[in-house]
Amino acid sequence: MSNIVIIKYNAGNTQSVAYALERLGVTPLITDIPEEIIKADKVIFPGVGEASTAMNYLKERKLDEVIKNLKQPVLGICVGMQLLCKYSEENDTPCIGIFDLEVKRFAPQEQARQFKVPQIGWNQLNDMKGVLFQGLPSESYVYFVHSYYAELSPYTIATANYIHDFSAALHKDNFYALQFHAEKSGQIGAKILENFLSL
Repeated sequence: MSNIVIIKYNAGNTQSVAYALERLGVTPLITDIPEEIIKADKVIFPGVGEASTAMNYLKERKLDEVIKNLKQPVLGICVGMQLLCKYSEENDTPCIGIFDLEVKRFAPQEQARQFKVPQIGWNQLNDMKGVLFQGLPSESYVYFVHSYYAELSPYTIATANYIHDFSAALHKDNFYALQFHAEKSGQIGAKILENFLSL
């Protein structure tokens, strides 16, 4: 069985990700120790919470550099995905910079009544590409909780629409990232995690 690490930091939904992996028969190690992260076969970088406090915690422990230099498959989830981008509008935060993208806040403006920010709930994935989405039906629904989003880009491997289209998932080299919570997305989310584990 491969050795799966979940990065522990102060923006964790680490426990719910760990439970989702355990349901797939995998017992992950939850750690913020660089050596353990570097030795892992696969790394999951989850997150809920606020970008700047999360980045400060990572920088204090030099985990931003550790993450940047990982060569094994890495999966960012929610705030984890946003921190893998180069910059977040949330408290004007420079991030890790794997994806050359800015993370922006949803601006409901005149649609304010129709669209509440944050987006909370199930939403459909569109334009799914690549190994993470193998075996999924074309109209798959997953669970989102977020006020910030990454724009569409060449890294986009799935989109969703809330107020406008945005990146629901990104991929570059060994880095994969999901804006939605795979660990809370039922069978669809379980299948995406399984596909990641079998990379």
